[in-house]
Amino acid sequence: MKILHTSDWHVGKVLKGQSRYDEHKAVLAQVVEIAQAERPDLVLVAGDLYDTAAPSPQAVRLVVRALKALSQIAESVVVVGGNHDNGAALDALRPWAEAAGITLRGSVRDSPDEHIIDGQTAGGERWQVVALPFLSQRYAVRAVEMYDLTAAEATQTYADHLGRLIGKLTEGFDEPDRVHLLTAHLTVVGGAVGGGEREAHTIMGYAVPSTVFPGNAHYVALGHLHRAQQVPGPCHIRYSGSPLAVDFGEEENVPSVSIVDVSATTAPKVREVPVAAAARLRTVRGTLEQLGAIEAEDAWLRVIVREQPRAGLREEVQDLLPRALEVRIDPELVPVPGSATRTAQRAGRSPGQLFGDYLDSKGHADDGVRELFHELLAEVES
Repeated sequence: MKILHTSDWHVGKVLKGQSRYDEHKAVLAQVVEIAQAERPDLVLVAGDLYDTAAPSPQAVRLVVRALKALSQIAESVVVVGGNHDNGAALDALRPWAEAAGITLRGSVRDSPDEHIIDGQTAGGERWQVVALPFLSQRYAVRAVEMYDLTAAEATQTYADHLGRLIGKLTEGFDEPDRVHLLTAHLTVVGGAVGGGEREAHTIMGYAVPSTVFPGNAHYVALGHLHRAQQVPGPCHIRYSGSPLAVDFGEEENVPSVSIVDVSATTAPKVREVPVAAAARLRTVRGTLEQLGAIEAEDAWLRVIVREQPRAGLREEVQDLLPRALEVRIDPELVPVPGSATRTAQRAGRSPGQLFGDYLDSKGHADDGVRELFHELLAEVES
């Protein structure tokens, strides 16, 4: 059977005030085109369809249309919620999803059978998918208790709970002549972060070892880390990565989807198919003269300026590079405040004097900044 594995769409993402809607529209259209060319039996979408738990109606329409288009190509589509998604809101779409031939699991349900999906390809290959949405620390405890496993203890870790839960859900993976699959939204130890993930849900106790997955799983399709990669473990564990770079920390990633060929008796063969519809993200550095020579009409830019701080510098940069979304002063040009500055007395000093001390400590020599501060202060005091 053939599987198209994708995740971390983050529809609704705004980058430094810039909407990515048109890019997402083009990206998802390209994902659908890849599906049309590959004709997968099964599409797995491993979470973070949206960038926020309260997506706009425009974002919801785009995701719904993309899922419907995929369901018209593939025999089956299975979707799980991610940490950015609103699980309850996704579950509210289940009646529509089922009518469209889509299996949607936004949050963990009371019955383990809700998360075990059986199917068969047109060619007769039987498969089973365990579909596990993102679980918070608190809900992981509840899920373990809900499935009548050993009572959870406060000292147990998130990884302990996830391991026990996955063990319960994959008990049927020992059946022969069937492809055993698992899709989930979580962090596996050894995986490399893409650069734009929500940090609190990738570290701080949320990472689980690859040993939580059974060795008899044929393929584990993960979402959450935005870089496409295989993670070492007892079975084939893979992140598809995001189909577009969602933040500047991901500018070196290659956005893609994963195409997987697998059978009950053969190991999976994976191909990464690039998705190039979104604008590139680039970080550029230099003086104003050097920045003026840069050609980057097709990219969103983070600019590191090698100039002394002064009023109006950001505007000068954006005149040169209109697609600059973030402008920073090179840290090497910003002096570290000395101990004398840190211990300066505040008593009896005016706001203007204190602000002047601050500018001196940061290396700001432009009198225009001081003048602007005095104008603002006079306006506030009046």
